[in-house]
Order: sequence, then C-alpha cells, then structure tokens
Amino acid sequence: DNLLRRAACQEAQAFGNQLIPSSMPLKKATVLLNPAACKGKARNLFEKNAAPILHLSGLDVTVVKTDYEGQAKKLLELMENTDLIIIAGGDGTVQEVITGLLRRADEAVFSKIPIGFIPLGKTCTLSHTLYPESTNQVQHITNATLAILKGETVPLDVLQIKGEKEQPVFAVTGLRWGSYRDAGVKVSKYWYLGPLKTKAAHFFSTFKEWPQKHQAALVYLGPTERPPEEPEEKPSRPPLYVRLYRRLRLYWSSPPKEIPQEVTPEDWEELKLSTIELSIATRNRQLDLTRTEDFMDICIEADTVSKGHFVNRGSQKMRDPYMCPEGNQCIQASRCILQLPEGTEGSFGIDNEEYEAMPVEVKLLPRKLRFFCDPRMREQVLHAAVQ
Repeated sequence: DNLLRRAACQEAQAFGNQLIPSSMPLKKATVLLNPAACKGKARNLFEKNAAPILHLSGLDVTVVKTDYEGQAKKLLELMENTDLIIIAGGDGTVQEVITGLLRRADEAVFSKIPIGFIPLGKTCTLSHTLYPESTNQVQHITNATLAILKGETVPLDVLQIKGEKEQPVFAVTGLRWGSYRDAGVKVSKYWYLGPLKTKAAHFFSTFKEWPQKHQAALVYLGPTERPPEEPEEKPSRPPLYVRLYRRLRLYWSSPPKEIPQEVTPEDWEELKLSTIELSIATRNRQLDLTRTEDFMDICIEADTVSKGHFVNRGSQKMRDPYMCPEGNQCIQASRCILQLPEGTEGSFGIDNEEYEAMPVEVKLLPRKLRFFCDPRMREQVLHAAVQ
C-alpha cells in the first residue's frame, strides 16, 4: 500500500512541478468530504491516500467536511466560484452534492464546473463507470485522485425527480421502488449470518403477503433526439466595423414575415402496472458517447415470481441493482410521471438513499454534468462505440 501511495505521489508531483505564467491564478479545488462514509473510516482514507496527491499537484485545495446528513446540499447553495468540485464519499454524498448544485439559481453556470469523485463510501456505483475495477482499496482511491489531475472528463446524464410539494432531487444512477430494494436495505441486519445474510434477508421478506404487488400508473414520453455537441471554445468576436455593418443591415432591411410554427403535441403513453419492482435508471452504467438518442431505462418486473426465484434474483440485484432480466418489460423514455394509489406506503431508493414513496415526475437531463474519469475508461468507451 505504501509503495502504491509513493508512486501516486511521484506522479502528482510531476503535475505540481509544471511551470505556469505569473499572471495565471492557481486552480481552486473544493473538496466536499463526508467523514461518516464507510462506517466513519472515510476521513482517514482521504487523508492517507488522496489528500497528499491533491496537495502535491499544485491545486489550491479547500477541504470542507460535512457534519450531518443533508449539509452538502446547503454548502453547495452557498459555495462561491471554484474551478473543480471534488466529492469524497459514497453514493449518498454524490447525490447530496449534485442536488445542491442543480438547485442553485445559477446552476447553468455551476453545472459546467467539472466534478471529481473519490470513492470512499460503502456503495460507490459511479466508480464502476469512471475508473477501472481494482481489488485494492488504496489503488482504487489513488487512481481516482490521479484521474482528476489528468483532466479527462465524460458527460453524464442526470435524473430530475420532483414530488408534488418538495424541491426536486437529482440522481446520477436511478430510482428503485419495490421488494428487492426493501429486502436489500435489511441485509446488514443479518450480519451475524456472514455470507448467508443476503439470502436470509430476501428469504424472510417472502414471509409477508405473497406475491408482493406494487400497483401504479405510469405516463411516459419516448426517447428524444440527441442534439450535436456544442464546441467548448467560443468563436472569436468579429471586428467592430463588421459588427456595426451587420447591425445597420439588420436595421434597414425589411422585417421578415413570421412563419407560424406548428407545435407538435407531445405523444404521452399511459400504462397501468402491477410489479414486484420498478426501476428508472440513467444510461451512465453503459456509457455510449456516440448515441443518437437520449433516454432513461424503465424496468417493470413481473409480479408472478416464485419465492425461490425471488431469493436467487435478490443476490444478483445486490451486485447489479438496475439489471433488467429477460422476460421483463423494459421501456425507453425521456420523461415519465409515476402515479401511486392513495395511501401507498414504503420508500424509494434514489441513488441508494431512502425517500418516502410518493407520486413523482422523473425527467432526464442529458449530458448535464461532466465528471473526471480515468483516460483508459474513456478510451474503452470510444473504442466500444467504434466497433
């Protein structure tokens, strides 16, 4: 582990030793660290593995530690200008930070700030998309921190989830509602059963009424066409005489006749459903930078599942929560409204965070945020797209 840390620090020092013009200010990096992540080990993991790399790299680093759940949202609302935002924590910290970021009045400007993610939490779904798999925790954290210095980014989709009264919540992975999620939350209660705890949690949840049905109505819109990517560099401004000439020409030319545009009605489709689990997920897990359509995946699992099948599928769902096995209904949509019957109890899992189940509107914000990723992963995605 010490050899890995040493190699990473030497690589970071190469970035720190680069000369910059005296007129150019240092890049500001704001780290939002959740010390409670990974059962309270996150602070120690960050200070041993990630902090030395960031300080050696020549960035002006400010570390902000959160003291309670939900604080990251408030901190983001008050945050002043920064060049990089670095999230050090797990899925819950990511979800809080992007929710705080996209609730800002100036979110159009702030959403262009690239985001780094240092996986320190118990669940770090996003790290599978951004970094290569690694069995060594130190290597995984140092790789993620070095990826921020290398500067390669990928655009990720975001889901905007809005209830009837509250402010919207934002997610980079997705929303789950159903029996597999409910059983998955209880797995840690059976810690004393060791490797059998997952099976036990799903087995005991079948003692409730069976089959477990979740009834709802779903209204959705199909995929939307992806607009061409905007160039990052703005074209240079033409000279003053050219701008004056254009203004005068516009002023003297006769006003153009307005052509009334036909507004095409949105083609909403409605579906009544009874399911054991419903999931709405972004396509961030299978990144495709050359895709021509933007959509999210809605998976509706059949409620006619045997108890044995439920226990087996539950173990698979713990590894890949948003898998949509064959034989289940999978819908591609850009926007949907989930209407629940009155008196519906239970909870949603939004990026592994628990929220009360209620009628919601889910809207896809395509390529909304840019996250730093390992250059190897970006190359892999582009190579797969070419093939």
